[in-house]
Amino acid sequence: ALVGKGITFDSGGLSLKPPKSQELMKMDMAGAAAVLATMAALAEADAAGHGLGKEVHAFVPTCENMPSGRASKPGDVVQAMNGKTIEVNNTDAEGRLILCEALTFAQREVRPTALIDLATLTGAAIIALGKVAAAVLANEAGQGLQGALRASAAQAGEKLWPLPLYEEYKAFLKSPVADLKNSGNEGEAGTCFGATFLDEFVEKETPWAHLDIAGPAWNVTDAPELPKGATGFGVRTLLYWLYGWRN
Repeated sequence: ALVGKGITFDSGGLSLKPPKSQELMKMDMAGAAAVLATMAALAEADAAGHGLGKEVHAFVPTCENMPSGRASKPGDVVQAMNGKTIEVNNTDAEGRLILCEALTFAQREVRPTALIDLATLTGAAIIALGKVAAAVLANEAGQGLQGALRASAAQAGEKLWPLPLYEEYKAFLKSPVADLKNSGNEGEAGTCFGATFLDEFVEKETPWAHLDIAGPAWNVTDAPELPKGATGFGVRTLLYWLYGWRN
């Protein structure tokens, strides 16, 4: 099962981003685009007689994050599909709120042998890795999946760098009024916190990997293989992994 974050525009909501930070927020659906492009490539390959021979399911949660009279407010408490309650202490941490629902839904619907999500989830991933690489984090059951994805990325000419899901990060999730809060300690392990939040919605026995593609999803300048703009990061890695292409 492939899950892609599809925030079609992210203003930050009532926790409004600065104007400069909003300029490229049409790219906050890059995870969803990568999943849809992967499915389109699989369909094209199947039509050409190169079928994969296995089921691949795509889940693309989609919405827009805008301020309005009906917008979510800091301090709101919402209940997720799996029954857990979430204190929304930052409306700009909205992507994880739709991803957690899609992860739950995917597991209920298809019981996947592997679960992968792609998301432009955190600015912290850009601070850590720049525009060069995406972060990859995995649960204990997904350690083999994480390794296979990194090998596929290397084969595909994309870069994935592993970050941890330490038990200590769960302390950031604590809320006085809900099971979880959606935003952690300011300026501290933001990428790891985002993945730790999502991990609360993944069953322990499900191999799961989270790709935070915030950095390489968009080129600000032309590059040899990729012109300025959207890069489609993750599509080649997923196809190499799905087809098992290796040296």
